[in-house]
This record gives sequence, C-alpha cells and structure tokens, in this order.
Amino acid sequence: MEFRVSRFEGLGNDFLVFDTAQGEPTGPWPDLARKWCSRDPGPGADGLLFLTRTAPGELRMRLLNSDGSTAEMSGNGIRCLVMAAHMHDGASDGASYSVRTDAGPRAATVVSSQGGTLQIRVDMGEVSDLPEPQGWGTLGCHPDRPVRHVSLGNPHSVVGVEDVASIDLLSLGLKVPQVNLEIVEPGPGPHEVTMRVHERGAGITRACGTGACAAADAAYAWGLVPRSAPEVTVRMDGGEARVSISADRRATLTGPTVHLGDLTVHA
Repeated sequence: MEFRVSRFEGLGNDFLVFDTAQGEPTGPWPDLARKWCSRDPGPGADGLLFLTRTAPGELRMRLLNSDGSTAEMSGNGIRCLVMAAHMHDGASDGASYSVRTDAGPRAATVVSSQGGTLQIRVDMGEVSDLPEPQGWGTLGCHPDRPVRHVSLGNPHSVVGVEDVASIDLLSLGLKVPQVNLEIVEPGPGPHEVTMRVHERGAGITRACGTGACAAADAAYAWGLVPRSAPEVTVRMDGGEARVSISADRRATLTGPTVHLGDLTVHA
C-alpha cells in the first residue's frame, strides 16, 4: 500500500505528518514509525505525526517517536502539524487552531509567514513539578548542581551546567531513557540560555519545544533570567525558540516551522 506523508521541521526537529483522511494501513503503527523514521534507508525523521481534522479549526494530534514509542506532546511537532493543516486550508496569518493532544488541548496561532517559514505560537499548558525519575542517581550529578524535574504533559529533567558542549549527553541520556534530559547553560546574551537535549524515544535531537519550555522555567527559577523579562530565548543546535512563562507557570512557545516536501511511503 502507498501513502503520502509531508515532511516538516521546527528548529531542525523533523517530523513526518500523516493525514488520516487518506485511510490507514493494516500493519502496526509502531513498526511503520520505525521504518519511515529510519534515516537509513527510510526518509528519516524524529517522529511520525498523525493529523486528524475533527471540525473547522479543530485538529487531533497523535505522535509516535522514531523508535515506535508514543509521546504525549511535542512543541516542535505540534507546530509542524499546524503548518500542515494551515497549508491544506490555504489559511492566512492569524489563523488559530485548537489541537487535541494526549497531553490535553493546546491552542496554536500562526503569527507570521515569510519565505516559506511560519512563526507559530502555541499555548503549551502548565509546567508542573515531578518527582525525581528512577535511576537519577546513576547520572552522578553533584548535589549543588541545579536540577529540576518537570512536566509539560511529558517528563523532563533539566540540569544546569557551565558548558553544554563539554557534556557527554548521549551517555547521560541513556541512563534515564524514560525522560527528556536537557542540559542548560546561561547566555550567550541577556535573557537567553543555551540548551542541548536527549529526547525520550528519539535520542539526541537538534531541538525540543517542550524541553525549551522546561529550560525557560528553570532559567527563571535559577535566576539565569530575571522574572521581569517577558520571555526567554532558548538557543538550541537547530536554532532558537522564544518562551514566556506566566505567573501561574503556563508556558507559551513561539518558533519557526518549515515544509521540507512530500513523500510517498509504503506500508
């Protein structure tokens, strides 16, 4: 069976979007996610997104990681899904969507478009605290090193470091594969932090939207960015996202999204 998928990326975090209006294969989705998201020999992606339209302006998003596991939420993924719907609808800047995810409903707005890139703003929900994940002690973090365990519908552990480039992130991430692990350093500019991420189910990726929100929440809590700053710029390997955290810890993520092309895949 042949199907069509569209490939999008947000800050280098790339996804295949499958429109469920074309029907569904008979084979198991986790196997297909692993096959299609494989970069050798498949088209390659960090995850497979399922787009379902439930009503005008209302979407349903499901996400499988590249290893076939389920993810509740993705900040870059939801922007890719919204761009796919926006292109299909021929909508204009300012269009808003309500997206139902496994982490709950999320509101997204297309802020602007320029040169094929959409800037999309997403209400990412509340940042809430989590207990320390199982096996955390194996990382060997110094007791004085700042650490936060939080949820944005999916689990994150954020660690403050002096230099993100000097950390063996892959080894550390493999010790706690059940969470998204972010390492964060201050700067380089005011109201900015630099972040690298090892994502649950995908490994090291160039960016993570929910991780950027977790990092921004930590930056405020640790005093890396003053509370008076309206937003935090989170610099990642794939580019930068802007995150605001309200007084009640609701996160808003704004970042770029690009359509990379359409592909025919085989089930």
